Amino acid sequence: MLTEKRQEEILNLLESKGSVTVQELTERFHASESTIRRDLTVLHKKGDLVKVFGGAVQNTARISTKEEQVAFRMELNREEKQIIARYAASLIEPDDFIYLDAGTTTWYMIPYIKEHSASFVTNAVSHALSLSENGFRVILLGGELKAATEAIVGNEAYVNLQKYNFTKGFFGTNGVNRFSGFTTPDINEAMIKECAMKHTQTPYVLCDNSKFRQTSAVSFGEFSAARIITEKLPDETYRNTENIIIP
Repeated sequence: MLTEKRQEEILNLLESKGSVTVQELTERFHASESTIRRDLTVLHKKGDLVKVFGGAVQNTARISTKEEQVAFRMELNREEKQIIARYAASLIEPDDFIYLDAGTTTWYMIPYIKEHSASFVTNAVSHALSLSENGFRVILLGGELKAATEAIVGNEAYVNLQKYNFTKGFFGTNGVNRFSGFTTPDINEAMIKECAMKHTQTPYVLCDNSKFRQTSAVSFGEFSAARIITEKLPDETYRNTENIIIP
């Protein structure tokens, strides 16, 4: 096995387990102990993991608590987001009751939505305005407005969400990996996302490939809790992952 491929798979194991041992890796890859230790040293120096006695653990120092303003995030990976958004919008069927989460990729869905018999609930002020301007029936959750993400959060929004049952939901995320699942920097937004996802028959998480292996401070769903729509696989180790959809 090529060195780069083996190191990618070591990181995937860390995502799913949180820690690995040298013995475990030598048996899995049929490699010598010295080869595995060299791999761990390289990945440690790159900051991808933390080398410990007898193995390695996830680099928790890489967990992000930073949240960029919407205007900045809107232009990041714009073409990739539009590919994802166009496909996601095509999944909306007649009479669907949709939860549309706050986020830039979910916002890009709106111009592509053609099914006017669908109804929408959202916690994003900008999404509600755009949906309304395009002639859709939309319900905006009440609660506290978070300026950085233009999202409605808080207890009132959480209580309101519990009343609904959605056919489909489309969610944004700051990070995706097998170990931490779907993550976001803010506990209040995580609570809203988690609640909405639990009340959705078929949840979809929209994320461009740059968000794989990223981890923010708060998890709002396990990796297997939703279907993931992305424009391309981050690497070949995700090829046989059943819940990843590529348009």
